[in-house]
Amino acid sequence: MNFVKSGIATAILGAGLVLSNGVAASEGFVGIAMPTKSSARWISDGESMVQLFQDAGYKVDLQYAEDEIPNQLAQIENMIVKGVDVLVIAAIDGTTLSNALENAEASGIDVIAYDRLIKNSPHVDYYATFDNFQVGVQQAKSLVSGLEERFGDGPYNVELFGGSPDDNNAYFFYNGAMSVLQPLIDSGKLDVVSGQQGMDKVGTLRWDGSVAQARMDNLLSTYYTQKPVHGVLSPYDGLSIGILSSLKGVGYGSGGMDMPIVTGQDAEIPSIKSIKAGEQYSTIFKDTRVLAHVTVGMVEALLNDVTPQINDTTTYDNGYKVVPSYLLEPVAVDESNWEEVLLGSGYYQRDQLN
Repeated sequence: MNFVKSGIATAILGAGLVLSNGVAASEGFVGIAMPTKSSARWISDGESMVQLFQDAGYKVDLQYAEDEIPNQLAQIENMIVKGVDVLVIAAIDGTTLSNALENAEASGIDVIAYDRLIKNSPHVDYYATFDNFQVGVQQAKSLVSGLEERFGDGPYNVELFGGSPDDNNAYFFYNGAMSVLQPLIDSGKLDVVSGQQGMDKVGTLRWDGSVAQARMDNLLSTYYTQKPVHGVLSPYDGLSIGILSSLKGVGYGSGGMDMPIVTGQDAEIPSIKSIKAGEQYSTIFKDTRVLAHVTVGMVEALLNDVTPQINDTTTYDNGYKVVPSYLLEPVAVDESNWEEVLLGSGYYQRDQLN
Protein backbone atom coordinates (compact mmCIF):
# COMPACT_ATOMS: atom_id res chain seq x y z
CA MET A 1 0.00 0.00 0.00
CA ASN A 2 2.20 2.76 -1.29
CA PHE A 3 0.44 5.81 0.12
CA VAL A 4 0.36 4.34 3.61
CA LYS A 5 4.00 3.32 3.51
CA SER A 6 5.09 6.64 2.09
CA GLY A 7 3.02 8.41 4.72
CA ILE A 8 4.89 6.55 7.42
CA ALA A 9 8.23 7.45 5.92
CA THR A 10 7.25 11.10 5.50
CA ALA A 11 6.02 11.35 9.06
CA ILE A 12 9.16 9.78 10.47
CA LEU A 13 11.44 12.06 8.48
CA GLY A 14 9.31 15.12 9.20
CA ALA A 15 9.45 14.44 12.91
CA GLY A 16 13.21 14.58 12.88
CA LEU A 17 13.77 11.05 14.13
CA VAL A 18 17.53 10.66 14.43
CA LEU A 19 18.38 7.98 16.95
CA SER A 20 21.93 7.35 15.88
CA ASN A 21 23.42 10.76 16.58
CA GLY A 22 23.59 13.25 19.42
CA VAL A 23 23.37 12.50 23.13
CA ALA A 24 24.77 9.20 24.26
CA ALA A 25 21.97 6.68 24.75
CA SER A 26 23.18 5.86 28.26
CA GLU A 27 22.43 9.46 29.21
CA GLY A 28 18.75 9.27 28.20
CA PHE A 29 16.01 8.05 30.57
CA VAL A 30 12.42 8.31 29.37
CA GLY A 31 9.25 7.84 31.42
CA ILE A 32 6.13 6.76 29.51
CA ALA A 33 2.75 6.98 31.24
CA MET A 34 -0.07 5.20 29.39
CA PRO A 35 -3.73 5.18 30.49
CA THR A 36 -4.79 1.53 30.30
CA LYS A 37 -4.20 -1.91 28.83
CA SER A 38 -7.93 -2.39 28.27
CA SER A 39 -7.57 -0.94 24.77
CA ALA A 40 -5.27 -2.71 22.32
CA ARG A 41 -4.09 0.57 20.82
CA TRP A 42 -2.49 1.76 24.09
CA ILE A 43 -0.60 -1.52 24.39
CA SER A 44 0.64 -1.04 20.83
CA ASP A 45 1.64 2.57 21.51
CA GLY A 46 3.63 1.67 24.59
CA GLU A 47 5.35 -1.34 23.04
CA SER A 48 6.28 0.61 19.91
CA MET A 49 7.95 3.39 21.87
CA VAL A 50 9.75 1.05 24.23
CA GLN A 51 11.14 -0.91 21.28
CA LEU A 52 12.39 2.23 19.53
CA PHE A 53 14.02 3.64 22.66
CA GLN A 54 15.59 0.35 23.71
CA ASP A 55 16.90 -0.33 20.21
CA ALA A 56 18.74 2.98 20.51
CA GLY A 57 20.05 2.09 23.97
CA TYR A 58 17.87 4.43 26.04
CA LYS A 59 16.49 3.50 29.44
CA VAL A 60 12.69 3.41 29.58
CA ASP A 61 10.09 3.21 32.34
CA LEU A 62 6.65 2.31 30.90
CA GLN A 63 3.65 2.31 33.21
CA TYR A 64 -0.08 1.67 32.68
CA ALA A 65 -2.55 3.15 35.16
CA GLU A 66 -5.63 1.07 34.21
CA ASP A 67 -7.74 4.22 33.89
CA GLU A 68 -7.25 5.12 37.56
CA ILE A 69 -6.23 8.76 37.94
CA PRO A 70 -4.50 8.29 41.34
CA ASN A 71 -2.45 5.45 39.82
CA GLN A 72 -1.27 7.64 36.96
CA LEU A 73 -0.40 10.52 39.26
CA ALA A 74 1.61 8.18 41.51
CA GLN A 75 3.37 6.64 38.51
CA ILE A 76 4.38 10.04 37.14
CA GLU A 77 5.62 11.23 40.53
CA ASN A 78 7.64 8.03 40.84
CA MET A 79 9.21 8.60 37.43
CA ILE A 80 10.18 12.11 38.50
CA VAL A 81 11.83 10.71 41.64
CA LYS A 82 13.66 8.12 39.53
CA GLY A 83 15.19 10.96 37.51
CA VAL A 84 13.74 10.61 34.03
CA ASP A 85 14.88 13.22 31.52
CA VAL A 86 11.62 13.36 29.56
CA LEU A 87 8.04 12.37 30.35
CA VAL A 88 5.70 11.10 27.63
CA ILE A 89 2.17 11.15 29.01
CA ALA A 90 -1.11 9.87 27.55
CA ALA A 91 -3.34 11.32 30.25
CA ILE A 92 -6.40 9.58 31.65
CA ASP A 93 -7.85 12.95 32.57
CA GLY A 94 -5.97 15.82 30.98
CA THR A 95 -7.05 18.25 33.72
CA THR A 96 -5.57 16.44 36.74
CA LEU A 97 -1.81 16.61 36.23
CA SER A 98 -0.98 20.23 37.14
CA ASN A 99 0.82 19.51 40.42
CA ALA A 100 2.79 16.60 39.00
CA LEU A 101 3.91 18.71 36.05
CA GLU A 102 4.99 21.52 38.36
CA ASN A 103 7.27 18.98 40.03
CA ALA A 104 8.55 17.85 36.64
CA GLU A 105 9.32 21.45 35.69
CA ALA A 106 11.15 22.00 38.97
CA SER A 107 13.29 18.95 38.19
CA GLY A 108 14.08 20.13 34.67
CA ILE A 109 12.05 17.38 33.01
CA ASP A 110 10.52 18.02 29.59
CA VAL A 111 6.92 16.88 29.04
CA ILE A 112 5.34 15.60 25.83
CA ALA A 113 1.59 15.07 25.78
CA TYR A 114 0.89 11.90 23.81
CA ASP A 115 -2.34 11.79 21.77
CA ARG A 116 -4.34 13.39 24.61
CA LEU A 117 -3.78 17.04 25.38
CA ILE A 118 -2.82 17.87 28.96
CA LYS A 119 -4.95 20.80 30.08
CA ASN A 120 -4.59 23.61 32.62
CA SER A 121 -0.81 23.53 32.89
CA PRO A 122 1.93 25.72 31.42
CA HIS A 123 4.39 22.85 31.84
CA VAL A 124 3.55 20.94 28.65
CA ASP A 125 6.29 21.36 26.10
CA TYR A 126 4.98 19.52 23.02
CA TYR A 127 2.03 17.47 21.82
CA ALA A 128 2.12 14.48 19.44
CA THR A 129 -1.24 13.39 18.06
CA PHE A 130 -3.42 12.83 15.03
CA ASP A 131 -5.63 15.46 13.39
CA ASN A 132 -8.50 14.77 15.76
CA PHE A 133 -10.97 17.17 14.17
CA GLN A 134 -10.38 15.37 10.87
CA VAL A 135 -11.08 12.04 12.60
CA GLY A 136 -14.57 13.30 13.39
CA VAL A 137 -15.03 14.63 9.86
CA GLN A 138 -14.08 11.25 8.42
CA GLN A 139 -16.43 9.41 10.80
CA ALA A 140 -19.35 11.64 9.83
CA LYS A 141 -18.66 11.39 6.10
CA SER A 142 -18.49 7.61 6.41
CA LEU A 143 -21.78 7.58 8.34
CA VAL A 144 -23.53 9.62 5.67
CA SER A 145 -22.14 7.63 2.74
CA GLY A 146 -23.11 4.39 4.47
CA LEU A 147 -26.65 5.65 5.07
CA GLU A 148 -27.02 6.60 1.42
CA GLU A 149 -25.59 3.27 0.28
CA ARG A 150 -27.77 1.10 2.53
CA PHE A 151 -30.98 3.09 2.97
CA GLY A 152 -31.40 5.20 -0.15
CA ASP A 153 -32.19 8.91 -0.12
CA GLY A 154 -33.39 9.31 3.46
CA PRO A 155 -34.36 10.95 5.69
CA TYR A 156 -32.47 8.84 8.23
CA ASN A 157 -32.97 8.21 11.94
CA VAL A 158 -29.63 8.47 13.75
CA GLU A 159 -28.16 8.65 17.24
CA LEU A 160 -24.93 10.27 18.37
CA PHE A 161 -22.31 8.98 20.81
CA GLY A 162 -19.34 10.93 22.13
CA GLY A 163 -16.14 9.93 23.86
CA SER A 164 -15.10 10.52 27.44
CA PRO A 165 -15.79 14.11 28.58
CA ASP A 166 -12.47 14.19 30.47
CA ASP A 167 -10.54 13.50 27.25
CA ASN A 168 -9.90 16.65 25.22
CA ASN A 169 -9.82 14.59 22.02
CA ALA A 170 -13.45 13.61 22.47
CA TYR A 171 -14.53 17.19 21.79
CA PHE A 172 -12.44 17.41 18.63
CA PHE A 173 -13.94 14.13 17.39
CA TYR A 174 -17.47 15.31 18.15
CA ASN A 175 -17.03 18.80 16.77
CA GLY A 176 -15.43 17.45 13.60
CA ALA A 177 -18.32 15.08 13.09
CA MET A 178 -20.93 17.75 13.77
CA SER A 179 -19.34 20.09 11.24
CA VAL A 180 -20.60 17.56 8.69
CA LEU A 181 -23.78 16.33 10.40
CA GLN A 182 -25.32 19.51 11.82
CA PRO A 183 -26.25 20.99 8.41
CA LEU A 184 -27.93 17.67 7.54
CA ILE A 185 -29.78 17.67 10.87
CA ASP A 186 -30.90 21.26 10.28
CA SER A 187 -32.14 20.39 6.78
CA GLY A 188 -34.10 17.36 8.00
CA LYS A 189 -32.06 14.77 6.12
CA LEU A 190 -30.90 13.39 9.49
CA ASP A 191 -33.25 13.04 12.46
CA VAL A 192 -31.71 12.56 15.90
CA VAL A 193 -34.89 10.94 17.19
CA SER A 194 -33.92 11.13 20.87
CA GLY A 195 -33.00 14.79 20.53
CA GLN A 196 -29.78 14.04 22.42
CA GLN A 197 -26.97 16.23 21.11
CA GLY A 198 -23.91 17.83 22.72
CA MET A 199 -21.11 16.21 24.68
CA ASP A 200 -22.97 16.83 27.95
CA LYS A 201 -25.68 14.42 26.73
CA VAL A 202 -23.84 11.95 24.49
CA GLY A 203 -20.42 11.64 26.19
CA THR A 204 -19.32 8.18 27.40
CA LEU A 205 -17.12 8.33 30.50
CA ARG A 206 -13.80 6.48 30.21
CA TRP A 207 -14.76 5.32 26.70
CA ASP A 208 -16.58 2.41 28.38
CA GLY A 209 -18.24 0.04 25.90
CA SER A 210 -20.65 -1.34 28.50
CA VAL A 211 -21.88 2.21 29.22
CA ALA A 212 -22.42 2.76 25.50
CA GLN A 213 -24.30 -0.53 25.22
CA ALA A 214 -26.55 0.37 28.14
CA ARG A 215 -27.31 3.78 26.63
CA MET A 216 -28.07 2.22 23.23
CA ASP A 217 -30.41 -0.25 24.97
CA ASN A 218 -32.24 2.68 26.54
CA LEU A 219 -32.44 4.61 23.27
CA LEU A 220 -33.89 1.62 21.45
CA SER A 221 -36.51 0.84 24.08
CA THR A 222 -37.52 4.50 24.46
CA TYR A 223 -37.45 5.90 20.93
CA TYR A 224 -37.34 3.05 18.43
CA THR A 225 -40.21 0.68 19.18
CA GLN A 226 -42.20 1.98 16.18
CA LYS A 227 -39.43 3.12 13.85
CA PRO A 228 -35.98 1.88 12.82
CA VAL A 229 -32.65 3.38 13.66
CA HIS A 230 -30.57 3.78 10.52
CA GLY A 231 -27.22 4.96 11.85
CA VAL A 232 -25.12 5.57 14.94
CA LEU A 233 -22.14 7.91 15.18
CA SER A 234 -19.65 6.10 17.38
CA PRO A 235 -16.25 7.73 18.01
CA TYR A 236 -14.36 4.58 19.10
CA ASP A 237 -14.36 0.87 18.28
CA GLY A 238 -14.75 -0.17 21.92
CA LEU A 239 -18.04 1.75 22.03
CA SER A 240 -19.05 0.47 18.59
CA ILE A 241 -18.88 -3.16 19.71
CA GLY A 242 -21.17 -2.39 22.66
CA ILE A 243 -23.58 -0.46 20.42
CA LEU A 244 -23.65 -3.32 17.91
CA SER A 245 -24.38 -5.82 20.69
CA SER A 246 -27.37 -3.73 21.69
CA LEU A 247 -28.60 -3.49 18.10
CA LYS A 248 -28.20 -7.21 17.46
CA GLY A 249 -29.98 -7.92 20.73
CA VAL A 250 -33.23 -6.50 19.35
CA GLY A 251 -32.91 -8.15 15.97
CA TYR A 252 -30.94 -5.78 13.75
CA GLY A 253 -28.79 -7.62 11.23
CA SER A 254 -31.18 -10.59 11.02
CA GLY A 255 -34.76 -11.42 10.09
CA GLY A 256 -34.89 -8.80 7.39
CA MET A 257 -33.80 -5.94 9.67
CA ASP A 258 -30.87 -4.12 8.06
CA MET A 259 -27.93 -3.40 10.34
CA PRO A 260 -27.64 0.35 11.01
CA ILE A 261 -24.50 2.15 9.88
CA VAL A 262 -22.11 2.25 12.86
CA THR A 263 -18.78 4.09 12.75
CA GLY A 264 -15.69 3.68 14.94
CA GLN A 265 -12.03 4.52 15.49
CA ASP A 266 -8.68 2.81 16.09
CA ALA A 267 -9.08 -0.17 13.73
CA GLU A 268 -9.09 -2.64 16.62
CA ILE A 269 -9.16 -6.31 15.67
CA PRO A 270 -12.72 -7.06 16.92
CA SER A 271 -14.03 -4.14 14.86
CA ILE A 272 -12.15 -5.15 11.71
CA LYS A 273 -13.64 -8.63 12.08
CA SER A 274 -17.04 -6.96 12.55
CA ILE A 275 -16.55 -4.92 9.36
CA LYS A 276 -15.64 -8.11 7.49
CA ALA A 277 -18.84 -9.72 8.84
CA GLY A 278 -20.98 -6.82 7.58
CA GLU A 279 -21.82 -5.45 11.02
CA GLN A 280 -19.71 -2.37 11.90
CA TYR A 281 -19.55 -0.17 8.83
CA SER A 282 -16.27 1.69 9.26
CA THR A 283 -13.44 2.71 11.54
CA ILE A 284 -10.60 5.23 11.52
CA PHE A 285 -7.06 3.91 11.28
CA LYS A 286 -4.41 5.82 13.20
CA ASP A 287 -1.04 4.17 12.73
CA THR A 288 0.35 4.18 16.25
CA ARG A 289 3.75 3.06 14.93
CA VAL A 290 4.09 6.42 13.20
CA LEU A 291 2.92 8.32 16.28
CA ALA A 292 5.53 6.46 18.32
CA HIS A 293 8.23 7.40 15.79
CA VAL A 294 7.17 11.04 15.91
CA THR A 295 7.26 11.06 19.70
CA VAL A 296 10.64 9.37 19.86
CA GLY A 297 11.91 11.99 17.42
CA MET A 298 10.66 14.74 19.74
CA VAL A 299 12.38 13.13 22.72
CA GLU A 300 15.63 12.71 20.80
CA ALA A 301 15.58 16.38 19.84
CA LEU A 302 14.92 17.50 23.42
CA LEU A 303 17.74 15.33 24.76
CA ASN A 304 20.06 17.05 22.30
CA ASP A 305 18.80 20.56 23.08
CA VAL A 306 17.30 20.82 19.60
CA THR A 307 13.81 22.14 18.85
CA PRO A 308 11.58 19.24 17.78
CA GLN A 309 9.90 19.35 14.40
CA ILE A 310 6.24 20.45 14.63
CA ASN A 311 3.55 21.23 12.06
CA ASP A 312 0.85 22.99 14.10
CA THR A 313 1.11 26.06 16.34
CA THR A 314 -2.53 27.19 16.44
CA THR A 315 -4.92 24.35 17.24
CA TYR A 316 -4.29 23.06 20.75
CA ASP A 317 -4.79 25.64 23.48
CA ASN A 318 -4.58 23.88 26.83
CA GLY A 319 -5.88 26.80 28.87
CA TYR A 320 -2.45 28.31 29.49
CA LYS A 321 -0.88 28.29 26.06
CA VAL A 322 -1.09 26.87 22.58
CA VAL A 323 0.99 23.72 22.78
CA PRO A 324 3.32 23.19 19.76
CA SER A 325 2.11 20.02 18.08
CA TYR A 326 2.82 17.43 15.44
CA LEU A 327 -0.38 16.22 13.78
CA LEU A 328 -0.65 13.02 11.75
CA GLU A 329 -3.38 12.23 9.23
CA PRO A 330 -5.96 9.51 9.99
CA VAL A 331 -7.31 7.12 7.34
CA ALA A 332 -10.95 5.98 7.05
CA VAL A 333 -11.31 2.20 6.70
CA ASP A 334 -14.30 0.15 5.62
CA GLU A 335 -15.05 -3.08 3.77
CA SER A 336 -13.70 -1.64 0.52
CA ASN A 337 -10.15 -0.88 1.68
CA TRP A 338 -9.31 -2.64 4.94
CA GLU A 339 -6.98 -5.11 3.24
CA GLU A 340 -5.09 -2.42 1.36
CA VAL A 341 -4.70 -0.14 4.36
CA LEU A 342 -4.20 -2.56 7.26
CA LEU A 343 -2.46 -5.49 5.55
CA GLY A 344 -0.71 -3.38 2.93
CA SER A 345 0.92 -1.22 5.58
CA GLY A 346 1.97 -4.27 7.61
CA TYR A 347 -0.01 -3.09 10.63
CA TYR A 348 -1.78 -6.45 10.83
CA GLN A 349 -1.13 -9.88 9.39
CA ARG A 350 -4.02 -11.64 7.69
CA ASP A 351 -4.22 -14.44 10.26
CA GLN A 352 -4.84 -11.89 13.01
CA LEU A 353 -8.09 -10.85 11.34
CA ASN A 354 -9.51 -14.29 10.53
